[in-house]
Formats: sequence, structure tokens, C-alpha cells
Amino acid sequence: MYKAAKDRYHSMPYRRCGNSGLKLPAVSLGLWHNFGDTGDYENMKTMCCTAFDAGITHFDLANNYGPAYGSAERNFGRILREELASYRDELIISTKAGYDMWEGPYGDGGSRKYLIASLDQSLRRLGLPYVDLFYHHRPDGETPLEETMLALEQIVRSGKALYVGLSNYDGPLLEQATAILQELRVPFVINQNSYSIFNRTIEKNGLKDTAARLGKGIITFCPLDQGVLTDRYLKGIPADSRIRTDGRFLNENAIGEKKLAQVRQLNDIAHRRGQTLAQMALAWILQSDAITSVLTGASKPSQILDNVKAVENIAFTSSELAEIDAIALG
Repeated sequence: MYKAAKDRYHSMPYRRCGNSGLKLPAVSLGLWHNFGDTGDYENMKTMCCTAFDAGITHFDLANNYGPAYGSAERNFGRILREELASYRDELIISTKAGYDMWEGPYGDGGSRKYLIASLDQSLRRLGLPYVDLFYHHRPDGETPLEETMLALEQIVRSGKALYVGLSNYDGPLLEQATAILQELRVPFVINQNSYSIFNRTIEKNGLKDTAARLGKGIITFCPLDQGVLTDRYLKGIPADSRIRTDGRFLNENAIGEKKLAQVRQLNDIAHRRGQTLAQMALAWILQSDAITSVLTGASKPSQILDNVKAVENIAFTSSELAEIDAIALG
């Protein structure tokens, strides 16, 4: 049994995607990790239900989330059928295509062939007639940008997506894509990019400033640097950490003594603010008006509830921001 809607949405802020009418929760749930065939289905279901009950209405996927590829969409589709089907109009469901998905010349990139075929496959796995938001997952230098944007236009016109987004684009390419999509009158509303206290790429490549100038939203992934910006590594690298058990996305060499010292200093600031390090790291992103939402991952329901508490304090003093910059960028 879920909370009444007035209670479910009471404490979660909802922000517009740039100048569009679409609002996303300040904290969204990403299904990149822990929702594939190697995960526990009952735990996945509990996490999604916990998130929804906490006011998280946005669930983010991609065609190749797993492992195996496609399994996160299949599992979430089952969760939708079993738990959330009656709430479909209260949900924002997004998926993407752009990275490798199937063998052969048509399962990767930004071609019309790949994007439209991939979304058709995603919809079958999800058991849905449409997604709310469909992204091109990454730029493809081998495909003309116009072809990719025209594919997004066709996807919206066909009713298979309500809005489109771009992921991993930089400022100059975003500007080119926006010009094409604007001429085509496609509802392009948001960019998805990596961003954290330690990762300032979107500040350096023009994406953050360009998105704000063009009236487009930004949703960020990896806000906790694959768990580095949590209390998990304050005393070193645990034996059961993702670094030890997986290592595909976070290498042990990336967490040396210097990084651990920085994490401990940031943790001290978080404690002074009455937050955990993870909550402060999420709040630091959300304190920017340019950011629509922050994508968080989770391996258990309690992590979702802890992350949601970040919205309770997203105000930073100028001295706090300067201190964080000095630690993270020093």
C-alpha cells in the first residue's frame, strides 16, 4: 500500500526541464546497476516501490542496462505490471540508445535504423506503447547529426516518445543539435551527463552554460562517483565493494591516498552541515539552478531513503562552496 498522493509528493521538489512544461523530481532513480539478471528481483521491486512512495516519479533506463543487455528494461517492465501499472500517468520513464546493443553494423551509434529499431525493442521489453523520454545516449561521429535528430523527430511523431533528450554531448554539439531540433519543432527538453564534486567536465566543455542559455534541463548521473562520495571508502576499500567485485566502472587505482584524504575532508564538511557525505554530494549538484534532477543508483531501499534526504538542505554558503572546490580541485 502506497502513501496517499498528497503525502507522497509533499516533501519532494519537482523542477522543470529547462523552459519546458515537464517536471522531474529533484532526485530520480537510475537503473544502470543492480537491476539486471544478476540482481535480486524482489529487492529491485522493493527499491522501485520505495522510490515511488518517496516521491521519485522518474525511472531512468537504457537499452543495454543489465547485465545482460536489455535485462534492466525487462525487469522494470515486470515491476510495472506487478506494482505500478495503475500509476503509469504519475511516472516518467526514460530509456536510451547509442552504445552497443546487438552484434552487426546496425546495433550501435546514431543511425535512424539503430535508434528506431532499438526503441521498438525497448518498448517490447518494458511492455509499454511509449516512453516519456527517449535519449540519444552518446554522440556518433560517423553518422550525420541531422540523421540522428531526424530519427528523434520521427520517434516523437510516431507517438513512441513524448520528449527527447541528449546524453554525453558537449556544449558546441548541443548547440548544433538544438538548432536542428528547434527547426523540426521536436520537444527536446534535457541533457543527461556525468557530474559530481570530483567530475566537473560539463563545466569545462560548455555543456552546463550552453544548456542554461538555450533553456534546456540537465540531469546528472554518477553524482557519487561510483560510491566514492559516500562513507563507504572513508577507511579504505572494503572487500565487498564494487571495485573488488566488478571493477568495470571504478578501478582501484582511482582511489589512492590523496583521493581518500579528499573524501575524508569533504565528509567533515558534510558532518558540519548535518548531512552524510552522499547527501551533501547530491545537494551540491542540486544547489545549481541549471540542474533539473540528479540520478541516483541504489543497491537497497534504505539507500534511496537516505539519498532523498539530500533535498532537505541544498543551500550552501559561499565559504562552503569555496572549501569544497579547494579540496576537490586542489
